Amino acid sequence: MHPETHLALHRARATELRAQAGAYRLAAPAGRTRRLRTRLGWTLVELGLRLVAPRTPALAS
Repeated sequence: MHPETHLALHRARATELRAQAGAYRLAAPAGRTRRLRTRLGWTLVELGLRLVAPRTPALAS
């Protein structure tokens, strides 16, 4: 296949896929998904900070 033909087909398919993805994003309910994604993100940040923080020895009483 000629490289220019291949590139034209690739661009056409990429345009189709972008249009499909855009339509899917608009149809999906964003509110609940966004809240879940935000909560999961902050949970991962908290977990990472706990892993990085140095452990302090417990004081004997």
